[in-house]
Amino acid sequence: MLSGLTQKLLGADQTTIDDYNTMTASPEFQKPLHWTSTDFNLSNFDLVFIPGGHGKGMRQILDSPTVSKHLASYFPQTKKPSKKTMAAICHGVLPLARAKTADGRSVLHDATTTALPAAFEEVAFWVTRPLLGDYYKTYGPGSNDVEQDVKKALEDPDTQFKNSRLPGAWYVEDPKYNYLSGRWPGDAHLLAEETVKLVKTVLPEHTEMTLDALKKENIRG
Repeated sequence: MLSGLTQKLLGADQTTIDDYNTMTASPEFQKPLHWTSTDFNLSNFDLVFIPGGHGKGMRQILDSPTVSKHLASYFPQTKKPSKKTMAAICHGVLPLARAKTADGRSVLHDATTTALPAAFEEVAFWVTRPLLGDYYKTYGPGSNDVEQDVKKALEDPDTQFKNSRLPGAWYVEDPKYNYLSGRWPGDAHLLAEETVKLVKTVLPEHTEMTLDALKKENIRG
């Protein structure tokens, strides 16, 4: 969604593209830590932010047993009071829904969350299908919507899954965990800002942290 036809239809604006290009040129982005390394451990981080993405490449995160294991270990550490923070948006909520604790339940089983609404996913898929095929369906036509799979992981989806079909920026904060979630690209900037605020709250020593600083200090899996 940074270039080509998809960018022109529903993609990033120029400011976001410029920020992305700056980020990808940074040393941290050029030499990322890898989640399959034997010495990699999410517990070394105060914040884990799982980005969204509907492209087929997203499946390297969604389907990875290793990523699932890391998230299953990290997410419980965000239970309040805690200095650990988690945020996820769009398809990024799926690996959390699929990460299982020792009792076989999803780490989100008692959490409050949102994710990509089924209505958004279906409209994007059917409107763009003549031009883009199954681009907006990560697992292809006929596969479950993100909302459907996330709800399956929740103990009480009617009360735990929060939804809004309004296009304005929106996010959800869980009352039990230091966990924030968003729905789609329109929520991304607000979610990032609120995540910074939450980190500042649980880590007062980071009061100088800003959104720009997070961009410069980007670390990815």
